[in-house]
Amino acid sequence: MARRETPEINAGSMADIAFLLLIFFLVTTTMDIDTGISRKLPEKQDPNVVPPILKEKNVFEVNVNRNDDILVEGDTYMQVKDLREAAMKFIDNGGGTNADLQKDKLTACTWCEGDKNPASSDHPKKAIISLQSDRGTSYAMYISVQNELVGAYTDLRNRYANKKFGKDFKKLKVAEQKEIQTNIYPQIISEAEPTK
Repeated sequence: MARRETPEINAGSMADIAFLLLIFFLVTTTMDIDTGISRKLPEKQDPNVVPPILKEKNVFEVNVNRNDDILVEGDTYMQVKDLREAAMKFIDNGGGTNADLQKDKLTACTWCEGDKNPASSDHPKKAIISLQSDRGTSYAMYISVQNELVGAYTDLRNRYANKKFGKDFKKLKVAEQKEIQTNIYPQIISEAEPTK
């Protein structure tokens, strides 16, 4: 009896096809992972431009040390949970008079609900939050402080939007959001180089 040969399937081309499919999916797959802090970096300044003179009362200093302690305004230790309220109070103070604000072409803040304390910030457009951290500050504390400071602006914008338009800031039209972000409560956070 004659022996029958079993037919073989040429698998060489299958391996090539599998390899090409693998390469195709690796190249076309996108991995959208948005992590980190969203910040717009300032543009490079002309070295001949003279920096503006800031009044000390318009700067809200927040220092975080290597032990994750928060020192506000150089003399008050604060917990993270209290930072948002303190920042809101500073930004929304509106203590400047028309005479104080005239040279900057601003008028007194009529929408501010703060104490109008003349020793605190003049206007939300002049209120600067200065954040200084230490190289030993934990990442979690740094992010928590950032979150509270940005949250202060978010809360103030929401309050203004609800009062003027009857809805939350995120539900407003883009033009209305831009108006609030630019002219009502602009976010001005200055981060200094970490100390050693």
